[in-house]
Amino acid sequence: MVKFENVTKQYGKDAPAVDNVSFGVAAGEFVSLVGHSGAGKSTLLKLLIAEDKPTSGYVYLGDMDVNTIKKSELPGLRRRVGAIFQDFRLLPDRTAYENIAFALEVSGAAGKDIKEVVPQVLKLVGLEDKAKKFPRQLSGGEKQRVAIARALVHHPDVIVADEPTGNLDPVTSWDIIRLLARINEVGGTSIILATHDREIVNALERRVITLDHGKLIRDEIKGRYVI
Repeated sequence: MVKFENVTKQYGKDAPAVDNVSFGVAAGEFVSLVGHSGAGKSTLLKLLIAEDKPTSGYVYLGDMDVNTIKKSELPGLRRRVGAIFQDFRLLPDRTAYENIAFALEVSGAAGKDIKEVVPQVLKLVGLEDKAKKFPRQLSGGEKQRVAIARALVHHPDVIVADEPTGNLDPVTSWDIIRLLARINEVGGTSIILATHDREIVNALERRVITLDHGKLIRDEIKGRYVI
């Protein structure tokens, strides 16, 4: 499903943010990317969603070479890869419903489809009663659930989650992780979770890829947070 092949990302003359990294993620797999701040976790996710391009190496989504896609092909990539961020990235002047609908609107979805899909994903993340609330009226966990719903509207092959619990309390963090695990198990969506939360990673007992100063130093099928 996802493949990084000898990927290096260099910013200026500093040490590479990512240094000759290679690994793959299978369809339906749940993978945690771990490492200290600056280890290269977020950089890898940005390369996969084409927010940035590698200095060398290749990034594939299925048979798509992400490095070489045209600007006109970006919407197609973004439909296949849903992204969730620590800071939610919600539009403050739009309700929960409208934030989710916007992701469909920009891809040219018909109004009829939007009216059908948005309530479905709101129900999936447990926010049917928050559809008309603005982000300022939502808790951190609720904002992140809106972000997850937004990532789900295109039925993506992969969801990348960049420190999705970084701004949340421990109880709410577990709610979000359980929701991602359910999406993975029920829907078969691949999940790539970048996190520094040792407790969550160890409890998941899923595959763990460890980065250190841009290098991949450990890849374990049933791994633990070991740095």
